[in-house]
Amino acid sequence: MFNTTAWNRLRYSLYAPVYDGVAERVFRRARQRSLEAVDFTPGCRVLLVGAGTGLDLPLLPREMEVHATDLSPAMVRRLARRADRLTRDVQCHVMDAEALDYPPAHFDVVVMHLILAVMPNPERGLAEAHRVLRNGGQLCVMDKFQPDDRPAAWPRRALNALTSAIATDITRQARPLLENAGFVIEHDRPVLAGSLFRALLARKHIALERD
Repeated sequence: MFNTTAWNRLRYSLYAPVYDGVAERVFRRARQRSLEAVDFTPGCRVLLVGAGTGLDLPLLPREMEVHATDLSPAMVRRLARRADRLTRDVQCHVMDAEALDYPPAHFDVVVMHLILAVMPNPERGLAEAHRVLRNGGQLCVMDKFQPDDRPAAWPRRALNALTSAIATDITRQARPLLENAGFVIEHDRPVLAGSLFRALLARKHIALERD
């Protein structure tokens, strides 16, 4: 199976030099529309998971504490350079999205753009996002998803064997993934290529204390 952490680290290290040329223009508006739904507040702590070369950074308000991670060291080097060019104080780290090295309830917002469809185990990645978010914290997701009301048909599943090896999984469903991870979805809208790419805003369920 090609969709493994080691393979993703290798292929995104290879993609890093050309990633901006492909992704910046294509996804800029989709990223912007996704982030517009987030209720950013001054001083809030934000985590960009799978941040790549940092294409989300120019779209974020400045008065926040920003952390950014990616599996690929080559991507993180470019991410750090972009943060410097933008004069943004960003904590950049090489880190696996499925094993985040942060304490529980550490962040107010977690952003996951174009990562749920590429990680080997998105359920584990969402569990980690849920763990590091405070109660009531926001999860901002933008990615390509199969419609929620039906599973992928066999031709799509067959094609997925190729696409998941070189680029992305095309069979994953957004709402089941987020809801099973304990998130309450507040916004869900298409942002690119018809309804193929969707932006979702969800919150970590606020746990009620027992008497």
